[in-house]
Amino acid sequence: MRCEIVLSTSHSLMNTEQPFSSTSQPVDTALPRSRGPKTRFRWVICTLLLLATTVNYMDRQILGILATTLQQDIGWTELEYSRIVQAFTLAYAVGLLLAGRIIDRVGVKMGYAVSIVWWSVAAMAHALARTPLGFGLARFTLGFGEAGNFPAAIKVVAEWFPKQERALATGIFNGGANLGSILAPIVVPWLALTFGWQQAFIWVGAVGFLWLVAWWMFYETPERSSRLGAEELSYISQDQEGQESSTTQATSRSWSVLEVLQTKQAWAFIVGKFMTDGVWWFYAYWLPKFFETAHGIKLDKIALPLVVVYAVAGVGSVAGGWLSGQLIASGMSAGKGRKGAMVVCGLCVLPTIMLPQMSSVVVVVGLVSLAAAAHQGWSANLFTTASDMFPKQAVATVVGIGGMSGAVGGVVLQEVIGRVLQANAGNYTPIFVICSAAYLSALALMHLLVPRFEPVGRA
Repeated sequence: MRCEIVLSTSHSLMNTEQPFSSTSQPVDTALPRSRGPKTRFRWVICTLLLLATTVNYMDRQILGILATTLQQDIGWTELEYSRIVQAFTLAYAVGLLLAGRIIDRVGVKMGYAVSIVWWSVAAMAHALARTPLGFGLARFTLGFGEAGNFPAAIKVVAEWFPKQERALATGIFNGGANLGSILAPIVVPWLALTFGWQQAFIWVGAVGFLWLVAWWMFYETPERSSRLGAEELSYISQDQEGQESSTTQATSRSWSVLEVLQTKQAWAFIVGKFMTDGVWWFYAYWLPKFFETAHGIKLDKIALPLVVVYAVAGVGSVAGGWLSGQLIASGMSAGKGRKGAMVVCGLCVLPTIMLPQMSSVVVVVGLVSLAAAAHQGWSANLFTTASDMFPKQAVATVVGIGGMSGAVGGVVLQEVIGRVLQANAGNYTPIFVICSAAYLSALALMHLLVPRFEPVGRA
């Protein structure tokens, strides 16, 4: 994907808020390098992140797609299903806190590899489950492994991209959530109807091992990569220049979880994740059930509406990152550019409040698609605020803490969903009210905490 064309004017950006170097020593570009004069290898790295996120979401989507089939075979209730989903979310929360810290210490190459092996094995293990408890254990294991994806990917973006390209790069790899969500409803029903639901878990789970081979072959840090040209390395490192002033202490210190939690920037990110992550998980786990119960769309017909929703969401992921980049290019600071894009995304979610009253499947799919696109655009910018506000050696830790907060928010929302649907015979109206208001409310609280999204050490 030749996404660098979109930001060809990036050298004219107003870098009023500089990112941080991952080390206290400047890169020695004077050393002789056997590299070409010009490369674009950073986009190959971005593609690897896209593919990993695609695999991540294919594995987690299988349960939602097969939920009705499994409910009939296993016999679980709505509340038991919500608890199975919660098992994943709780493990994801704990895993995010640990994964971010571990990845900051051991590096993304090894950390990412271990994570994808773990979650691929866990995804395949679902085929062995025969009870709600068995599925809960499988989901718990899957959630713990999948927690490594976003802390690792955001850290890679911080290392491989200058600030003006980070939201776009994040939007591209975050689009894997949508690509995985598009491929899953195409592949999973066919596998389940042809070979049985157990084979759907096994074959989709095994895909992660193919990605692992490519990751181990191609990934190194920019300074160590033999495939990266000197000109591209200089471009990636441009934001490291002039970092000797107020941010020196922030970039050279070792960041613990407690130190991160002492900053208002971390709490802004935590609040944003807590209030909005659960909405996406609602789409992932409950949308197929909503389409069936409210509009009669069965497993053999579910692929088309889900493909439309997640295809549009993929466009939103890239567009959200592109939008903030354009706002920064127009003269805004990085903080204002991120916030401007997030306001637009928040406004686009509001129409979902009308979904339960809509009878037209086309209109419903259209509004859900718009909301899903808005969420992904929001997410691309929210993730990027972590690398805007924190030094690179702390980014995975910050993303892990924020991701844990988002997972806890997801647990709370899933419990609410299960209880509401069981109590009111499947009426989704209260759920869509909560989801539609989440984004702008979250942004308002983030603004109160960090009005300018300024980096730590520069407030």
